[in-house]
Amino acid sequence: MTRDELLDLFRRSGALLEGHFRLTSGLHSSGYLQCALVLQHPDHAGALGRAIAERTRALGATVVLSPALGGVVIGHEVGRALGIRAIFAERQDGALSLRRGFMLADNDRVLVIEDVLTTGGSTRETIQVARAAGAHVVGAASIVDRSAGTVRFEVPFVALLDMSLPTYEPGACPLCAKGIAVVKPGSRPVVA
Repeated sequence: MTRDELLDLFRRSGALLEGHFRLTSGLHSSGYLQCALVLQHPDHAGALGRAIAERTRALGATVVLSPALGGVVIGHEVGRALGIRAIFAERQDGALSLRRGFMLADNDRVLVIEDVLTTGGSTRETIQVARAAGAHVVGAASIVDRSAGTVRFEVPFVALLDMSLPTYEPGACPLCAKGIAVVKPGSRPVVA
């Protein structure tokens, strides 16, 4: 999938939103990518999962681990394309953890899959969940990297689409200064 094809897919799905958004990180932005609107279509989800799988196959993962809620669908599709197990971590008392009987072992090679990366917080937290379980994290990937490659990890990272959408601290947000109402999309509460 080319960059133009991915952007077209987001636009056609209504997933590339413009306005004034409060991100999970607490930052504000004039743009938001609602991957759920793309992933609601199984054909799109499958195509994106196969594209990530092709870019990460050489890492030799034995299990995909995704943070709930945003990474669940794409993580499942990457797992399907790689022919490996796909599990997720979810929040309990504010922290990600393995629940529902999901387990990782010390011989598991984990690929962390996320829908959209902004600050890398969810991906880092998911990596820590895997490591705390004794597994080896071999890499991470997302559909979109809205940091445009500025976020770094201790493991290889790939994204299908690098995109630089502006972010602002709330106190320095030009959209707030203009009095434009802020919206909190997504499934997670604001961190701080």
